[in-house]
Amino acid sequence: MGKKNSVNVSAERPPVRVLQSTKKPVGGTEYVTSLVEGAAPEVTNVFFTWRIALFGKFDVFHAHWPEYWIRNRNPTKSLAQKILFPSMMVCLGLRGIPIVRTLHNVVPHEKSTRIEQMLLQLFDRRTDLFIRLNSATPVADGASVVTIPHGGYIETYGSYPCPEPVPGRLLYFGHVRAYKGLDSLLSAFRASTRTDLSLRIVGSPKGEALSDLVRSASLTDTRISSRLEFVDDSTLVSEIGQSALVVLPYRDMHNSGALLAALSLARPVLVPQSKSNQILADEVGLDWVVQYEGPLTAEIIESAAHRARQWSEKNPSRRPDLSSRSWVHLGELHYLAYLQALGSARPAARK
Repeated sequence: MGKKNSVNVSAERPPVRVLQSTKKPVGGTEYVTSLVEGAAPEVTNVFFTWRIALFGKFDVFHAHWPEYWIRNRNPTKSLAQKILFPSMMVCLGLRGIPIVRTLHNVVPHEKSTRIEQMLLQLFDRRTDLFIRLNSATPVADGASVVTIPHGGYIETYGSYPCPEPVPGRLLYFGHVRAYKGLDSLLSAFRASTRTDLSLRIVGSPKGEALSDLVRSASLTDTRISSRLEFVDDSTLVSEIGQSALVVLPYRDMHNSGALLAALSLARPVLVPQSKSNQILADEVGLDWVVQYEGPLTAEIIESAAHRARQWSEKNPSRRPDLSSRSWVHLGELHYLAYLQALGSARPAARK
């Protein structure tokens, strides 16, 4: 288990300039977009370029998905990034700038090379404070860690009209990746003979193989339809709103913005059993986060759809309580975390 630190904030509430490790958000419900929009007044966020990381003025470096800084399909750029990455760590250390890292995943979703693993391990050793999104996330012994949950999207989606659910419609949405179990969902759904159920797939697939998989399934089963592209918030709200049940059969589910997006619009979600999903189910209720064990099957889908229909009929206006996941509240918790990191940065590196 990691070492938990407390924060004592003075009445002065000093300003903090934070370099976020991503490009400037362009809106929508991406994690960093919501984090920046909910930031405390004392926090100024700037966004990543190698020049700023190496030479810019900021107080804290906030890392998200560091594996993406050292991966590139272009071999020349990939080599350059693998040189810049440790150089950045050296510069941060010499300048006394603490590193805060949000642990979005337990391990990267895509396999890492040995060099990438070595660089990421080095980065973790250099990190001053880890932020985990739920208490099930493991951290190294002795590491400083705080838990700040993933935010919801009630405020973000509130300005868009949300339609009534279409009876029997199941929805799979988000970034379509191999690890998210779309193949198992299609197989299980097609094994069901229920004509009152339909499956909608919305999102941008990574690779033609996934696109072909969906198109092939749609051609052979008229209950399946899709929109294989990135959609804006208004369209996403419409798609989620029309669903009676959201199905997210990720093979390794730890933190999911899609899950919280569905709950923010009061749609129950079927997910595989995991410690992190159980924590959320305990928070909002077992009828909102419905878990299954083992491989996804037609019987599991049919049972969850029946349960969702009964829940909706008995509780037509009920919503899950996500009040503790307001981004303004979480922005304050991040501000306290930044102050903690500034107070515990390595003395040898401080100016």
